[in-house]
Amino acid sequence: MDENKMQLINKIFNNETIRTIWDKDEEKYYISVVDIVGIISKSNRPRKYWSDLKNHLIKDGFEVSEKIGQLKLKSQDGKYRETDVTDIEGMFRIIESIPSKNAEPIKQWLAHLGKERIDVTFDPSIALQRAIDLYRTKGYDEEWITKRMKSIQERKKLTDVWKENGIESNVEYAILTNEIYKEWSGMTAKEYKQYKGLRKENLRDNMDNIELILTDLSEEATKRIADKQKPNGLNENIKVAKMGGHAAKVARDDIEKNLGELVVTKNNKLNYKYIEEKQEKEKLL
Repeated sequence: MDENKMQLINKIFNNETIRTIWDKDEEKYYISVVDIVGIISKSNRPRKYWSDLKNHLIKDGFEVSEKIGQLKLKSQDGKYRETDVTDIEGMFRIIESIPSKNAEPIKQWLAHLGKERIDVTFDPSIALQRAIDLYRTKGYDEEWITKRMKSIQERKKLTDVWKENGIESNVEYAILTNEIYKEWSGMTAKEYKQYKGLRKENLRDNMDNIELILTDLSEEATKRIADKQKPNGLNENIKVAKMGGHAAKVARDDIEKNLGELVVTKNNKLNYKYIEEKQEKEKLL
């Protein structure tokens, strides 16, 4: 399993997070075994339970090496660790080995997950409509949603151009994205998130209309210049990324001059903020 070709898409079952990976090449889900086992078994030590079960499956002739792989998934402590994963078919085989009344709901959930994969493969508009519905549920207005959907499509076109120009790894994509952001906003993507008080939330989902437009402008300019100049490799693409970011910087400066106020602000789209644990504890004392 090539981790560079996979996307983390966590799923929820009865308010429990199940760490799930989507393999773009194989067009299938890989699921954290210990997460499913923990839900079904209700064990206080799901990793130990899975370790014992895995040994039992091996004795019964289950080809663990073929069905089970390992990917680095984020643990509760925030660290990434090698974690056993399997596809939907392999997960069904494991579930059958666990005596529990909780197995049937999980089976139905997995069956739906498999159907979801098939539906989206044959009709990608389903995934797009789900994203739109989710944004509506969260309270985003229609004008913002339209801009966001367009920005997602345009971002894909930019990464396609980067790929054609010799950019391959996710690290390089992140470097180029940060160069664009730094040029027009003065911050990397991580710094921008911190500026807005975000943690796991998507940065673009918390931009207002002007911030989103400036981001789109910077990436559209980068895409067109890269498509024209055909830079090769990371260093040449960094130069072009800065050019694209500069185009948005000029636009930003002009807008702020005429408005008399900053357009890059600490506001996040839905105006929420975290309460630090220390502050929360002080309230309880």
